[in-house]
Amino acid sequence: MSAGPRVDIVTIFPELVEHFLEGSLLGQARRDGVLDVRVADLRAFSSDRHHSVDDAPFGGGDGMVLKCEPVVAAVEALARPDARVLALCPRGRRFDQSLARELARESQIVLLCGRYAGFDERIFAVTGAEPLSIGDYVLAGGELGALVVTEAVTRLVPGVIGNPISPEADSFSEALLEYPLYTRPREFRGLEAPEVLLSGNHALIERWRANEAERLTRERRPDLLESKGAKR
Repeated sequence: MSAGPRVDIVTIFPELVEHFLEGSLLGQARRDGVLDVRVADLRAFSSDRHHSVDDAPFGGGDGMVLKCEPVVAAVEALARPDARVLALCPRGRRFDQSLARELARESQIVLLCGRYAGFDERIFAVTGAEPLSIGDYVLAGGELGALVVTEAVTRLVPGVIGNPISPEADSFSEALLEYPLYTRPREFRGLEAPEVLLSGNHALIERWRANEAERLTRERRPDLLESKGAKR
């Protein structure tokens, strides 16, 4: 039995999504029954003989719009009453580690992959779907976004990652970027690993890592430190 939320990804490219999910830790966790991640073909919920899922926008304009009928039918068929339904689209809330942790506590999340010009607005009203974006840029569709969300959420599920402490030290887990990492060889092209990491003094190592994490965050993402200060 899976330990985390059931994840349903609704897409017009199920083969593309399944190919990614079959590999690496996610694939193994699915095979072991740790994760319950399912992929649904949106066209299977279309009622017309051509299995169409899009149509031209009212009022004119470029692109096509995902129709209400198949998307709503998919949600009603897949989502349990307590499911969290999320629609991947550029105008949504920006996904971050805080939301990943929040979603990892849900019993089910349904990810609707946007395509073409976007969703018919009535889909949000009928299904209660929350618009969600993975960043301030535009992709051809929501499949990559759905996979980003799926991996970020499911790697927090116990049993997916071999070392359960690893997710806690990742960048953004504590509003800080991760500290620099080093491994063998000790010296490479004149560059040596910091002596403190080889000292065996765990207190000094932890202090160095904390200082380096804050230094990197201050240099590269000062907005994270500002956000952390605002939350205190």
